[in-house]
Amino acid sequence: MTSKPLPGLSLFKTGKVRDVYDFGSELLIVASDRISAFDYILPTLIPNKGKILTQVSAFWFERTGHIVPNHMISIETADFPASAQPYAAELAGRSMLVKKTDLIEIECVVRGYLIGTGWKEYQATGEVCGIRLPKDLNLADKLPEPIFTPAIKARTGHDENVSFDVVADQIGTDLAAHLRSTSLALYEYARVYALSKGIIIADTKFEFGLLDGQLILIDEALTPDSSRFWPLETYLPGISPPSFDKQIVRDYLEANWDKNPPVPGLPEEIVAKTVREYERLQGLLG
Repeated sequence: MTSKPLPGLSLFKTGKVRDVYDFGSELLIVASDRISAFDYILPTLIPNKGKILTQVSAFWFERTGHIVPNHMISIETADFPASAQPYAAELAGRSMLVKKTDLIEIECVVRGYLIGTGWKEYQATGEVCGIRLPKDLNLADKLPEPIFTPAIKARTGHDENVSFDVVADQIGTDLAAHLRSTSLALYEYARVYALSKGIIIADTKFEFGLLDGQLILIDEALTPDSSRFWPLETYLPGISPPSFDKQIVRDYLEANWDKNPPVPGLPEEIVAKTVREYERLQGLLG
């Protein structure tokens, strides 16, 4: 599924991989099969990706409500508004009816392992988002404890890692501290569960909104688009571990693209591997 607007429905916004429709106090999030990397939308679709992301998000939303409320109302098309019913077949499996909240414009990243932009920043400064880390850590090392490393949208449109103090200045110390503690609690719960299934969650990203002053978990939760998942059985520090997530696509692009337009397509073998690993993750989670 791409991004064809659904006639008769009010389009709230179109994101990199999702289309969102407005129903007053509720939104309908439709996850497409588009995939993005390095803040670009790729021209190649990943079959059934939108369905997998929706089902995985629903899985985690159902299990983390004791930590923080979330925006999910239903993923069953029968529960969607009447005006969406003509599109039930198209929406089935890849859509979620949610509560509308006031978005907090902070990317709430939690890292349990040193990889990605965190590794690059550590190599340059010995820190990640202003947090001093022990010396002589290797690529993919487990951190002494998980760290909260937020990001904001820079003027270029790309995500920019920032310190907790920058977030506190932007949204206030109390709310920033609430985001940090909640993000760490969500990560810890998911980390323990995933380990029981043979999966390491190296890092993940959460987004939050406010509804009547209450903090609400929104967007997606602990999906292979927003997290790094590694098989426990093959994990080895010092290398970029095999993954169940979008790192498959990132690694291909790193080796074959300078990250400037035009954005290349993906070869069939990378598409097939991505689908296979996304499905494998979903199956392992249960």
